[in-house]
Amino acid sequence: MSGPAGHAPPVLACGEVRTCMLPSREALDERAATRVLDLRADERVRVSRRPNRLVVSPDILTGVDCGLPTATGARVRGVGTVTTRATLVEGRVLQSTASFSLPASGTDRRQAWGYYLAQPGTLVAVGRLPGNPVAEGFLGGPRPGLLDVGSIAESMLARVTRHHTLDHDAPLNAADTTLRWTATPSAAGEEPSSLFTMAEDGLRTLRLRLPHGTPLIEATGLCEDLALHDWLLTTVADKLDGLRAGSDDVRRTVKVVRPLVDHLLHLWMPRARLGPTLHTTWNDLERRPGYSRQWNALTQRIRDQLALHAIQLPQEVPSLR
Repeated sequence: MSGPAGHAPPVLACGEVRTCMLPSREALDERAATRVLDLRADERVRVSRRPNRLVVSPDILTGVDCGLPTATGARVRGVGTVTTRATLVEGRVLQSTASFSLPASGTDRRQAWGYYLAQPGTLVAVGRLPGNPVAEGFLGGPRPGLLDVGSIAESMLARVTRHHTLDHDAPLNAADTTLRWTATPSAAGEEPSSLFTMAEDGLRTLRLRLPHGTPLIEATGLCEDLALHDWLLTTVADKLDGLRAGSDDVRRTVKVVRPLVDHLLHLWMPRARLGPTLHTTWNDLERRPGYSRQWNALTQRIRDQLALHAIQLPQEVPSLR
């Protein structure tokens, strides 16, 4: 156990990613997206333009001093800050992420706030940190009186969507999703792993063991990427689920698929910004849920539907608006 002078390396990272359709009829251009995500006067919004446009808000720190969830019910007090940020992909899909890391060794007693502010995005246990029980307890969801990073992420989402420039007239209805995740480092010689689960209420959980030597902070970008593509796949699959096979109603078909083509299909770019060490983790996720296989099948179904109607009813296609 360390005193105020020691900052131990993290052994556990946790977070939640909320993903939704931006409540706007049109996708925001770069300038408008920057205005919406300009959340701090002392730090600039970050913009990445390749291979697609990603706008990232400045980090917001939330101070917490509360109990941490544990699978065993053990009482663990965590003090420090949770990092929250919002991202906007191609001006269309909005994400809010709240995350923190935990070192293995805590402090004998609570320190002054300056000690914790020197470690942004870190919670330090007062006493010993039981790593696995905390990870399991976090994935099990928030409990009354204990840390709830989901509410912090939701607060950020609400703050962004209340921006006065948004018209709250999205081109299609899409359910929000939540990805709750934990990440721990692999030991030397140990294979990285991932365990992904889905629930009916839009909740996904992910337990990661990152490749040896990978900074735990990189798990945040991986989880945002996974949450984005899981949301895209879920949204497109849900819309096509109500499309009757063999329907001759060209107008109904186009009414369903056109918003998908206009606003979502071009956003599929898994691993676009992941470091090489995390490609193995993503590939592991690809093998079992089969994200890209299902996405390719859905997009091919959309193309086939449009091609079939264009052949059968060519006189109607130009008038579809």
